[in-house]
Amino acid sequence: MEGGAKTKESSLDPHAVRRFLSDNPEFLRADPSLLAELGLRPDAANIIDFGPAALARVHEAHKRENAARKHLEATARANFAAQAQTHGAVVDMLDSRNHADLARRVDELAQLRFGLVGGVVALEGPERTPAGWRALVEGQIDMIIGHDRVALMGFEPVALGLFGERAPQVRSTAMVRMAIWEPSREGLLAFGSADENGFTEDMGVELVAFLARVVERTAERWPVL
Repeated sequence: MEGGAKTKESSLDPHAVRRFLSDNPEFLRADPSLLAELGLRPDAANIIDFGPAALARVHEAHKRENAARKHLEATARANFAAQAQTHGAVVDMLDSRNHADLARRVDELAQLRFGLVGGVVALEGPERTPAGWRALVEGQIDMIIGHDRVALMGFEPVALGLFGERAPQVRSTAMVRMAIWEPSREGLLAFGSADENGFTEDMGVELVAFLARVVERTAERWPVL
């Protein structure tokens, strides 16, 4: 062996491989083991046919594509339904006659429109709390959702008290901080679901936050008497 000799690696050219197979049609038929690795098999009509392995791969690929498409379609339908229900909920809240009616409508739409355990409007402070609203002490919202958080999705045990006698049914919650009136008072809009996956940490808060803004604006129509 010559000391200065070097082995040069060359990459296969797909076009060259294609030309070779075209010029040597018997190459694959003469190598059953290679055909098996490729999931192919020769049939009696001198045609390379798809074998069970290749057909299985095609079938699995089709199933994955079909499942992905169905998931995408289901997600789109769910998003559309949620937006439609949210728009209807906004109309319901805008028809409120007073604070108590607003709180009643929030709880009602949570159950009837979204299939939840309930919806709660809460307010902090030593001042008077509107009828039908949950009264909280100052700083309690920070204790529930965190000092620097505007919203919280998922299961939070310290929030269960918001739902009163229905608390044992709640397995997940969606909560958004509110600021109502001037000078502002800290408020909280909370929804409870009986499904532990009803609200999860990785979910977006846009729709719930939108409902909270509507509650804020609607509540500011009337003074707290």
